[in-house]
Amino acid sequence: MIVSCGEALIDFVPKKTGPLGYTPCPGGSPFNLAIAVARLGTPAGFISKISTDLFGDMLFNRLASEGVDTRFTLRSDRPSTLAFVKIEAGQEPRYAFYTENTADRSLSVSDISSPLPNEVKCLEFGSISLLLNPQGDTIKSLIRRESGKRVISFDPNVRPMLIPDKAAYTREMEQLAALADIIKVSGADLEWMYPQRPVVKSAEDWLARGAKAVVVTRGKDGAMLLASDFRVEVPEYFVTVKDTIGAGDTFHAAFLSRLFQNDLLTPEALAHLQKDAAQDAVSYAVKASSLNCARQGADPPTAEEMAAAK
Repeated sequence: MIVSCGEALIDFVPKKTGPLGYTPCPGGSPFNLAIAVARLGTPAGFISKISTDLFGDMLFNRLASEGVDTRFTLRSDRPSTLAFVKIEAGQEPRYAFYTENTADRSLSVSDISSPLPNEVKCLEFGSISLLLNPQGDTIKSLIRRESGKRVISFDPNVRPMLIPDKAAYTREMEQLAALADIIKVSGADLEWMYPQRPVVKSAEDWLARGAKAVVVTRGKDGAMLLASDFRVEVPEYFVTVKDTIGAGDTFHAAFLSRLFQNDLLTPEALAHLQKDAAQDAVSYAVKASSLNCARQGADPPTAEEMAAAK
């Protein structure tokens, strides 16, 4: 099972019918990842706390209907986290978050079972959940506890508008990267953290901190994977893009799912990952991410849709 942990929120996505029209869509980076993993036929779980308000019901029911294991998902009478999305052609989506006193933000250490069951093969973390306490401290504590026991996969998924101290944030991301077996990061995130350094050099530095693989997504330029003794590059999988919401989460989910399905999602297997297997997993992830971008909002493909796409 691949278990993601972090925020569950409602994205208000702009309608095309007018500047003030929005559609509420269940979202959040780890939430999207859990659904994408489940759609690809891989066991998925989600660690978070979800509101009992009407938006929380949308979130929880979406997890259940997609086949995500919700045994690690608690409910709370606090309100749901909300995010408003601005989409401009050729640009990364911009977000405005409303997180004060919300349910997912209140996740505490006592809310997470200890120990986790052996069927949890991989823990995925990152995104805005690391910036909002007590949830952030809870997830960091969990990752430190589980690092070395099962695969840890990390995506910082930088949100600059929530970061008051860039230097302190970057130092903490480096420390968390050192706990991970897999790091999935966008080229844009690395450029924001290290504007004076080439993206490849930044990825190599994170790899040297202990990860078995660093995967860098590059939008229309595809993706690359760096390991200790090889590098692979995969070009884009061409589609007509509607928007890029959920693209990185779908990529991450598909990459982990492919490894899981090929019995490679263990610390031991990752330590001996071969170039052809890495190429296969990155190619699968690029394809899944592209299919998501061909639809509006975070709408990752199913295993059947992946098989049908040429």
